Amino acid sequence: MKYLSGVLLLIAITAGSANAEVIYDQSREREIPVEISYPGDPAGCTPDTQCPVAFLSAGYGVPHTAYSFLVKQLNEQGYMVVAVGHELPGDPPLSVQGDLYQTRSENWSRGANTLAFLQKTLQSRYPSYDFNALLLVGHSNGGDISAWLANENKAYVKTVISLDHRRVPLPRNKDIGVLSIRASDFSADKGVLPSEQEQQHYGSCVVRIPQAKHNDMSDYGPPWLKERILSLVTSYLTGQPCSQIQQR
Repeated sequence: MKYLSGVLLLIAITAGSANAEVIYDQSREREIPVEISYPGDPAGCTPDTQCPVAFLSAGYGVPHTAYSFLVKQLNEQGYMVVAVGHELPGDPPLSVQGDLYQTRSENWSRGANTLAFLQKTLQSRYPSYDFNALLLVGHSNGGDISAWLANENKAYVKTVISLDHRRVPLPRNKDIGVLSIRASDFSADKGVLPSEQEQQHYGSCVVRIPQAKHNDMSDYGPPWLKERILSLVTSYLTGQPCSQIQQR
């Protein structure tokens, strides 16, 4: 089947809806599956009063549609959410040997290029949504992809929320808000997370959830963990200081 560059399939903007779509990146000959969901009141989103946008990147091997608990919460807070399928059948598997930062960098760079392409493509098709102040949300490898793009100093990246990503350093940039929610069964690589001094200097925030497991930070996880994640995300996005968020 042939596709035109940037063609979106199955578009229908209705409150609370989620549309499975395929967007074709002609420059890379790559079909990108996405699921786009809309705020509860999309009529309130106009070119003059644009609603915010979040790009959600899944953990490796986890469907991009498996974060509905988080998507619903972001929709309720007024966000359009674009959940992105990064891994396609012809892609090389994620490396498990050697210096993982080096051997996985192709995956992260490819994912960052996908997000950059979507930002450029979608903003012209959804003028009622603000693609120049993106929230990047990513679990595990999806968090690595999000951090990779944020470190490229793209002016349209305004906030990064990572769910227990472990390899790519979070941005140290006062212009990019950072919340990293950590599980308790694995540690991040050295230098990935900002130190306490860096958190104070850059305004970032790191919160560890006791007894939380890395692989449970999706729809497949226990209700208590999803509720805690939602509480932390909501507190951060509503502007609560990190010291209060860490005590939740």
